[in-house]
Amino acid sequence: MEPPPGGATTEGPPATNRGPGRLLIAVYLLFAIAATSRAGLQIATRLAEAPVAYLLSGLAAVIYIVAAVGLARAGTGGRRTALVCCLVELAGVLGVGALSLARPTLFPDETVWSQFGSGYGYIPLVLPVLGLAWLWRTRDRAV
Repeated sequence: MEPPPGGATTEGPPATNRGPGRLLIAVYLLFAIAATSRAGLQIATRLAEAPVAYLLSGLAAVIYIVAAVGLARAGTGGRRTALVCCLVELAGVLGVGALSLARPTLFPDETVWSQFGSGYGYIPLVLPVLGLAWLWRTRDRAV
């Protein structure tokens, strides 16, 4: 049986992988590819130059991948996974962003989250907020 418009179902919360959720998943996948490629190359070739920065970019890549999978899976487990990823991502971009401005010597090279994601058009700062907003919008209102 096809779910009603908007992704709502009679069982549980509306799906996170429908409507605007598909665009959000696509952006997470795009950032997963970008961050994985960049971090993978940096870790493989220049890890000694800026280990914290490169490992943080690797962590961001993993979070983007897991968040995309969580949003795409929908369901309770997928929602929970996406929620944790968005919260960790937001804490990471705020923490690393502030630290990279306050103590730039700690980051001899940029991470995905440096300066609140300025190298990526501040999308790393906006993305977890959009993810959390989407999870809120598609929450189960029957509870």
